[in-house]
Amino acid sequence: MPMILNDEQNMLKDTAKSFCAETAPIAQLRKLRDEDSPDGFDRDTWSKMVELGWAGIPFPEEHGGLAFGYKGLGVVTEETGRTLAASPLYATVWVGGTILNIGGNPAQKAEWLPKVTRGELLLALALEDSHRHRPYGITTTAVRSGDGYALSGAKQFVLDGHVAGRLIVAARTSGEAGERDGISLFLVDPQADGVRVTRTKMVDSRNAANIELKDARVAADALIGEEGKGADVLDPALDIARIGIAAEMLGSTQECFERTVQYLKDREQFGVPIGSFQALKHRAANMFCEIELSKSCVLEALTALDEGRDQLAVAKLASLAKAKVGETFQTVSREGIQMHGGIGMTDEFDIGFFIKRAAVTEQIFGDVRFHHDRFGDLEGY
Repeated sequence: MPMILNDEQNMLKDTAKSFCAETAPIAQLRKLRDEDSPDGFDRDTWSKMVELGWAGIPFPEEHGGLAFGYKGLGVVTEETGRTLAASPLYATVWVGGTILNIGGNPAQKAEWLPKVTRGELLLALALEDSHRHRPYGITTTAVRSGDGYALSGAKQFVLDGHVAGRLIVAARTSGEAGERDGISLFLVDPQADGVRVTRTKMVDSRNAANIELKDARVAADALIGEEGKGADVLDPALDIARIGIAAEMLGSTQECFERTVQYLKDREQFGVPIGSFQALKHRAANMFCEIELSKSCVLEALTALDEGRDQLAVAKLASLAKAKVGETFQTVSREGIQMHGGIGMTDEFDIGFFIKRAAVTEQIFGDVRFHHDRFGDLEGY
């Protein structure tokens, strides 16, 4: 499969770009923030995204999906990143839906995936037990209780956790924290007894939550995959999710860069545009080169998913994309603020939203250092 977009994917990208610019601009995120929206996203906008088929892009047609692949979902997500669109697309489709699609049994897929593709169900992955990304560092426990399980523990940084209709909770049924074996995944009703969901307001004005579980009971059929083998589902699902957030970050990075270049053309000093100053030209050229490298990393990772390459190859590309785009987004958002000067630090200009988003997205499923180390481990160093 060539590492380029085909005609259908380009059409989807153009449609998504127009939709986000007209229906979900940065002004919408600003409004949601200023009005302290209880949801953190606009439900009418999400309904329109669902009508466009975005919630079903990667899933099989038998479950209401479009079977259009992750490259298709990637180009859509890239455009949502350009406008910093707040929606459940990432947490529900890239993360939760992917876990069900990989690890769910036929009955679970038949029950839940059609609800995801129709926009009737929002999902959230409750993974992190600490403030750092440690996918095997699970201390939350799941103990056999009657014909089901009792879950106890606490989860942090649960994306869209306070609006989710179902939580996918990673809990330990055996072993010790840090061990790959012994992790199990459960579908949990956030309204169930023993579950407490507390919304947290992130610096980028996006959704997250903390989850407390105190002897929360779930039935045996809430188990996703095999007991104690949750890592077999989590590993590939998290890599897909990492590639997804890298695609969103790429869109944000490109938009931040283009806004900065336009400001360099518009802002005058000493009677000339500041973009004519050689030092700023060099810095802009460096950003351009880093963005082009980041594009290649993300596109290759998305291509690997749709080609069905082996898990090790996908894992390497996922860490490469997350690390590279994370570095580039941090650089471009910081340079954007500096090149705007003092006004870039004010709320009057939208450029400040990008540096805030960069800080949060870097922490999603592993920061740059995590993925540098992971890539080295995967390469056998």
